[in-house]
Amino acid sequence: MRIQFTKMHGLGNDFLVIDALSQHVSLRPSQVQKLANRHTGIGFDQLLLIEPPSRPDADFDYRIFNSDGGEVEHCGNGARCFAKFVTDKELTAKPTITVNTARGLIELAITKSGLIRVNMGKPILDIEALPYEAPPQPDKTQTVSLNTPKGPLEFGLISMGNPHAVTRVDSVDTSDVAIIGAAIQRLEQFPDSVNVSFMEIVSETEIRLRVFERGVGETLACGTGACAAVTYGRLLGRLNPKVTVATLGGNLQIEWDGIGCDLKMIGPAESVFDGEFRL
Repeated sequence: MRIQFTKMHGLGNDFLVIDALSQHVSLRPSQVQKLANRHTGIGFDQLLLIEPPSRPDADFDYRIFNSDGGEVEHCGNGARCFAKFVTDKELTAKPTITVNTARGLIELAITKSGLIRVNMGKPILDIEALPYEAPPQPDKTQTVSLNTPKGPLEFGLISMGNPHAVTRVDSVDTSDVAIIGAAIQRLEQFPDSVNVSFMEIVSETEIRLRVFERGVGETLACGTGACAAVTYGRLLGRLNPKVTVATLGGNLQIEWDGIGCDLKMIGPAESVFDGEFRL
């Protein structure tokens, strides 16, 4: 059985995108792992499946699998690639589409400049929804203290439909991202693991960010991680409503007016090549 695919990336966060509208696709975790292998497979951070809508108010369903084969709830960079894919492949003629994800509906629009604007919905500030299983409850800034190999550090716990722990650092260049990130992901407080972000606040309108993603490791960019970091920085009173997030792969624009408001993400998406594999 041969499956058609497109390789894409959003700021270096790369994806294998499969149209499951015209093809029957059912993948086991072991198959996703083999495809994700960068030496013997195609190589990617996440696999995206485009499926027929399962609810009347959506144009498509959108499923996401990390390179370890586990299905996850949300991916901001993947959402932008999703919008570009369905537009380029003429699966829709709508300038704005509604997509059903594991966390609910999101809205995607391609701007006149070619960037993709994603309505990410409202950040989830109930830390039990991450899930997070440990007292005490955080203060209004979502901050908890967690043990790391470098000693206790403060993290802001935010969900964008997927879980994030964000810590402020003096410099992302000197942060022990892999060591601390892996240690936090193993903590029993996070039964579903967690994405770990390292945020350097440059000014009220700019941050630098590195993210250690669950099931993947460090990626060149993480859209939901950028959203969670800006949310945390806003709750701390350190950031303005519009923030440029500089990742290893490039810049994202995040807009959030505060609690009760939807968060918007604007950034690029690129197609790399089309191909097929035998399942």
